[in-house]
Amino acid sequence: MSAQRFVLASASPRRRALLAQIGIEPDAVRPAEIDESRRPGETPAALALRLGQEKARAIARCEPDAFILGADTVVACGRRVLPKPADADAARRCLDLLWGRRHRVLGGICAIAPDGREACRVVTSIVTMSRPDKAAIAAYLEGGEWRDKAGGYAIQGRAAVFVRALSGSYSNVVGLPLYETNKLLVGLGYRKATGP
Repeated sequence: MSAQRFVLASASPRRRALLAQIGIEPDAVRPAEIDESRRPGETPAALALRLGQEKARAIARCEPDAFILGADTVVACGRRVLPKPADADAARRCLDLLWGRRHRVLGGICAIAPDGREACRVVTSIVTMSRPDKAAIAAYLEGGEWRDKAGGYAIQGRAAVFVRALSGSYSNVVGLPLYETNKLLVGLGYRKATGP
């Protein structure tokens, strides 16, 4: 059997670490340069799916003989999409929307095979946050863990103490839904994925 090349269309170190958990090490990591702006009327789920698809398709054009995986994570409170905060004030505004309530984490994933077949889906996890006191919030913001995190938190970090409940995929909230990603890759014939 000829070697299968696998390319991760993402710069996220969390996605690469998650893939390593299931024994997949990309042959290359090629972040896709796409416009990640939300389109008018686009739902959070549609945004997550489109961004995952666009990332995968952009890299597939440059890597036609490889399996490509594109992914994106969107944190949504109702129809509102929360950004990756640029500073502590923006992080506070994001977290103020999440404290004491439920929100959705939507993982859009798209895998493309060398023959051009494509498999995509959106995975939804529901996270319920506690309502911490002002001192705990201040300490969290001062720690800076919110940087480069959609919604201003990382469930695998210090913010774990604020998560009262999780329904759905934990790895999706971290950055890549492993069960669903593996199933997509198996379905496309990627042999390093765990079948059937």
